[in-house]
Amino acid sequence: MSDDDNSPISTREASRLFAGLKNAPALVLAVSGGPDSVALMWLMARWQRSLARAPLLTVVTIDHGLRPEAAREAREVKRLATELGLPHRTLRWRGAKPKTGLPAAAREARYRLLAEAARAAGASHVLTAHTRDDQAETLLMRLFRGSGLAGLSAMAPLSARDGIVLARPLLDVAKAQLVATLKRAKVGFADDPTNRDAAFTRPRLRALLPLLAAEGGDARNLARLATRLARANAAVEVLADGAERFLRLRDRGDASQAGARSFEASAFAALPEEVRLRLLLRAVNALGHEGPAELGKVETLMSVLDEAIAAGLRARPGRRPGVKQTLAGALISLAGGRIHIAPAPARRRKGGQARDEGGS
Repeated sequence: MSDDDNSPISTREASRLFAGLKNAPALVLAVSGGPDSVALMWLMARWQRSLARAPLLTVVTIDHGLRPEAAREAREVKRLATELGLPHRTLRWRGAKPKTGLPAAAREARYRLLAEAARAAGASHVLTAHTRDDQAETLLMRLFRGSGLAGLSAMAPLSARDGIVLARPLLDVAKAQLVATLKRAKVGFADDPTNRDAAFTRPRLRALLPLLAAEGGDARNLARLATRLARANAAVEVLADGAERFLRLRDRGDASQAGARSFEASAFAALPEEVRLRLLLRAVNALGHEGPAELGKVETLMSVLDEAIAAGLRARPGRRPGVKQTLAGALISLAGGRIHIAPAPARRRKGGQARDEGGS
């Protein structure tokens, strides 16, 4: 993008940003009414008109039912979408709202509704207006939570979710450029006060960014760091894929039963620590039935396995220590020189009735 973060986005720049989407049959644009998403809608409408054969665009606004202004903002998005010649839908998050973890629950509901709208519209992609500023804030949030390399990669330009491709074409664009674009076009937008509500983590971090920028930690550098971490994460994933194939080749398919995974302990222990961690995490998430495993708990499990494997190499035959633990609905055991991962038995309620844990 342009080095001037306060300059409007040109037609040429927009064409480059959206070039990878021109062959999609249809696209859903997630537009809340704020400056970022309104700019995305305006830029996409202009881009669509410039193409001889362009994807169909559908604008979708999610009303979470959390602010009284949301319904009015959705109507304003619909008015602007109509002026741009784009169909618009408002979808509502209905039902009880959680008292804790509200931002995460709202985010999950938003993506679920957007995926449903994409399927209804025959769209291959859902586009969101996440910017470089959002990327920097996401990196900081995950850094302070102690995320691993995958988490610190922050948001990807393209990712799969509920069978739909989630695209973020403005991820390397400064928010200021989007505001400048709307001001030049004389297009209005809504101001969501929750973006400044210090009760939430992201606004608190947003307030810190000017201080970090004075030390060189501006949004551009933080987003660049996220990109470099994503590159390193992708390389480690390739190594983990190769290690998984290596372990299976050693077993020749005989050691793992259907619905379970098994590794030769000594071969597993010889792998780099980050690769071992990812293989464990993959297996636990694939076979467990209590949701994604926490990274810290998988790290603790791996330490236990490492200690037991090392002790087993020193012990006399028949006296090798074993391990048997459950994590995220998976049963992990070390016995006979092998690590086994399988679904854990369903927990039982008081009175002996089995509880159906459900799928992951």
